[in-house]
Amino acid sequence: MSKQNSFQPKHRGPAGHGPMGGPPGVPGEKAKNFKGTMKHLLRYLKPFLPSVIVVLIFAVASTVFMIIGPKILGNATTEIFNGVMGKLAGTSAGINFEAVGSTLLLLLLLYLVSAVFSYLQNFLMTGVSMKLTYRFRREISEKINRLPLSYFDTRTHGEVLSRVTNDIDTVSNSLNQSLTQLITAVTSIIGVLIMMLSISWLLTLVTVIIIPVALLLVSAIVKRSQKYFIGQQRYLGEVNGHVEEMYAGHNVMKAFNGEEKSIEKFDGLNEKLYKVAWKSQFLSGLMMPVMGFVGNLGYVAVCVLGGFLAVQDLVFFGGFITVGRIAVGDIQAFIQYVRLFNQPIAQTMNIANVFQSTAAAAERVFEFLNEPEEIPEKENPVHPGEIQGHVAFKNVHFGYLPEKTIINDFSAEVEPGRKVAIVGPTGAGKTTMVKLLLRYYDVNGGAILLDGHDIRDFRRDELRDAFGMVLQDTWLFKGTIMENIRYGRLGASDEEVIAAAKAAHADHFIRTLPDGYQMEINEESSNISQGQKQLLTIARAILADPAVLILDEATSSVDTRTEVRIQKAMENLMKGRTSFIIAHRLSTIRDADIILVMRDGDIVEQGSHDELIAQNGFYATLYNSQFESAAG
Repeated sequence: MSKQNSFQPKHRGPAGHGPMGGPPGVPGEKAKNFKGTMKHLLRYLKPFLPSVIVVLIFAVASTVFMIIGPKILGNATTEIFNGVMGKLAGTSAGINFEAVGSTLLLLLLLYLVSAVFSYLQNFLMTGVSMKLTYRFRREISEKINRLPLSYFDTRTHGEVLSRVTNDIDTVSNSLNQSLTQLITAVTSIIGVLIMMLSISWLLTLVTVIIIPVALLLVSAIVKRSQKYFIGQQRYLGEVNGHVEEMYAGHNVMKAFNGEEKSIEKFDGLNEKLYKVAWKSQFLSGLMMPVMGFVGNLGYVAVCVLGGFLAVQDLVFFGGFITVGRIAVGDIQAFIQYVRLFNQPIAQTMNIANVFQSTAAAAERVFEFLNEPEEIPEKENPVHPGEIQGHVAFKNVHFGYLPEKTIINDFSAEVEPGRKVAIVGPTGAGKTTMVKLLLRYYDVNGGAILLDGHDIRDFRRDELRDAFGMVLQDTWLFKGTIMENIRYGRLGASDEEVIAAAKAAHADHFIRTLPDGYQMEINEESSNISQGQKQLLTIARAILADPAVLILDEATSSVDTRTEVRIQKAMENLMKGRTSFIIAHRLSTIRDADIILVMRDGDIVEQGSHDELIAQNGFYATLYNSQFESAAG
């Protein structure tokens, strides 16, 4: 295929199709193979292993310095308390502000060091996640160009785009945030537990006993809300799909007065989304209040028991175990540790669920990257040099599905420089033959030869460089008119681009547009007419200067006067080149050297226009019916 044909129009779904919120870590779907996917993801992280190790060290260091803080603050509190009580009792001069100041200065230093380590680990982890995201996007971009067209025949644009955008973003965000959060949470739980035990094993026991109660309540909420989050994601996709469809087909919807039906369908989908989203958000909103309530019970228990311990000794089990007095500052520190202990436990639960979503997203990315690719190129491909344009179809059989053949035993031979028209009713297989020529698909049986060589022996890029194509459906991209035409031959000068536009009779209308050749075509190509778009694609094909031309209803979108002018330009372009012309208007191909008449995947007739009319067969019927329709 010539280079201009590899660019497809942009299709964008609605922006921001991420989850609608909800508790962090309540996934919309789970991975089919969690362990396998995570192992695969870890292999992708292997090149960044040194950075990840440094991130983990910094995360642990940041957490450790943060954990020590409450204990030191408790010492300051104890110093103040003892100073006040001593002065009241007349046993000391009061508060030792120098000692308190030194303690607070040490505390400030610890928190500052913790913040530095936290900043460094976030900085490094962001770099790792962005590099991984870059690698994923690059591999997917390269993979798209290696996938057969049959893959895209069975997938929507939105499904493919979702893997490139939403799924990769999910993996990136999870790695950037959840991985360091998990390390921080685990370190916090272990460190805080040690610090609490160093203060009082009894208070620690009370705190730990309360945790399972919170976990049971939160687990019950998560299980109940899971089905609503799944429904939310499903209905969100349906709403977004409907909006995208209505936006893309807005003109058609308006033309057929479909506004009320569209609104009715949207309201139905939106109502379903509202119901499941409300329930999911309500249930997820209960998680923090429940954790807060249970946590407050823990604070009450710690305060009551701590106060009791602060004023007297406790003796248990007949005097075998004695719990000594506890300082006021230690109680204050312990209360802080209770908060620090509850928070990472809830965070760990959320992160565990987030990793389920991460694995599901990564699994979808890996599935895409592992999709079967086009048949590999030959190890020793043919390099025929200058293509002459001799094309032969030898007993070609083909079906988009193996069990459903649509091209049956197609055979034809086209000499170089001949103009071949392919005609037939809709669905006869005309455009399919063009796709086979360009190796968009490979034949199931038989062979297609170019200059005596099986096209499967060519490199695909070299084969497609020999072809220039103008389709009925125009394909332009966002950019200037000059850039769109130059896509036919990227190295062409401005003068060559303008010459091609003149040959396609496009120069005149281009110069009447704002900014002329530098006018920007928008993403939908809606700021120029359909006929003008067709002229630009014809100019692009002329600039490519291919050995073989394929014209699929190339003039169907222009007026009769412009069609005549284009036909003259095409006649000059087709001189000395093998040309395949697919046409429904049979009046445009009467001067073809040979006409192939297709019906149900077979060539039923072939010959010149006059010969086929004289045969009074299927072609004559098609030809006469068009003029009868026109006359009627």
